[in-house]
Amino acid sequence: MKSVLLIGLGRFGQHIARKLNDLGHQVMAVDSDEERVNTVLPYVTNAQIGDSTSGEFLSSLGIRSFDACIVAIGDNFQNSLETTDLLKELGAKKVIARASRGVQEKFLLRCGADEVVYPEKQLAAWTAIRCTSEYILDYIELDTDYSIFELSVPEEWAGKTVLQLDLRKKYGINILGFRREDRLDMCVLPDTVLDREYPVLVLGQAKAVQKCLRI
Repeated sequence: MKSVLLIGLGRFGQHIARKLNDLGHQVMAVDSDEERVNTVLPYVTNAQIGDSTSGEFLSSLGIRSFDACIVAIGDNFQNSLETTDLLKELGAKKVIARASRGVQEKFLLRCGADEVVYPEKQLAAWTAIRCTSEYILDYIELDTDYSIFELSVPEEWAGKTVLQLDLRKKYGINILGFRREDRLDMCVLPDTVLDREYPVLVLGQAKAVQKCLRI
């Protein structure tokens, strides 16, 4: 269980609060808008109304005690920059900041952000990948080269074993597991038979997956 300081409770910040709650983490939520703070109260450990550009206010939160600080401010980039800078000055262990445009990412990193998330860019990439094939159900980008894809099993794969398909040798793609009734089955053997009813998880380069699926 981690202790997280979440600053900025717009739609993006609220989604983060709910997900952190689902994962069982302790969350201190902060925003200058009372209504937003009240909205996330059921999903956080504690919440305060305050100005995150105030060093005095941030100091009162005990920044060093948090495992991570997330700056999810989306409607005022200047405030996001100042908050990020102050958090690092106050000894934050890890600062993750939100960017809305590419140029913002550069400034946030210069102000001390350890990581920058770019929701619009990441969602656009997901949508582009997802719409290129009827087989791609979901994907997680691991780096610029490799991703994990969740695929519905093509008809020509159904009934064949992992060994018979030999995707690793042909395309450099590794079968990691299957999704069976909303649960992951990571037991993959050479004689495991693919079933069209159960999506398959594969690891590989996007171009290799596209070639494999003839996209």
